Amino acid sequence: MRQIVLDTETTGINPDEGHRIIEIGCVELIDRKPTGNHFHVYINPERVVEDEAIAVHGITNEYLADKPVFAQVADAFIDFIKGAQLVIHNAPFDVGHMDAEFRRLGKMYGKTYDYCDVLDSLQLAREMRPGQRNSLDALCKAFYVDNSARELHGALLDAEILADVYLAMTGGQTALKLHNQNQENENKEPGQIDHQAIKNRPELKVLRASADEEEQHQQRLAIVKSEGGACLWLDS
Repeated sequence: MRQIVLDTETTGINPDEGHRIIEIGCVELIDRKPTGNHFHVYINPERVVEDEAIAVHGITNEYLADKPVFAQVADAFIDFIKGAQLVIHNAPFDVGHMDAEFRRLGKMYGKTYDYCDVLDSLQLAREMRPGQRNSLDALCKAFYVDNSARELHGALLDAEILADVYLAMTGGQTALKLHNQNQENENKEPGQIDHQAIKNRPELKVLRASADEEEQHQQRLAIVKSEGGACLWLDS
């Protein structure tokens, strides 16, 4: 299975008001493993980036002035995502901007769903963690993903972080749920814990002691017994 974890940065919030994509970052996963293959580009939006957006991602109009326009990168972008499943946090936002960019190029470019299907990791997180904060930063904290390099939003960095979060979130093991943590546990005894099955766990690697290590172990047990200690692992 080929998945592309994707994020974009834009000039503003609403593509229907003419806002444009200024950065695309994509990370490739094959069978849930990062391949090291990625797609990353900055784009001249041919319009002004709003100050509020710059405060979020730090990408200025001056920086984008000499970058390619979307029409120049569209075919390479489509080739990269075609046939894959896109994993996007708050997918309607990014897909809405992508579809708007495709519309500007003409009907022959279609829509995002003409090239691939989309998994919204925000919706997935809401289903897994109802009533909890599910921003990317909140999920990093919940699933122990290091996001210390994320001072500002950036499409490639956020895609890399989201890839780690998505793999942790869907890895087959869920956090222990303590009494009164959510509504599902209201009828449980105080302190009771739900243990959910660990799926797709790789076979444990067993490292056996060498003969020399076994001998040293037996010698240590003999010393413990000779000093009056209880030694359950030593035959009488």
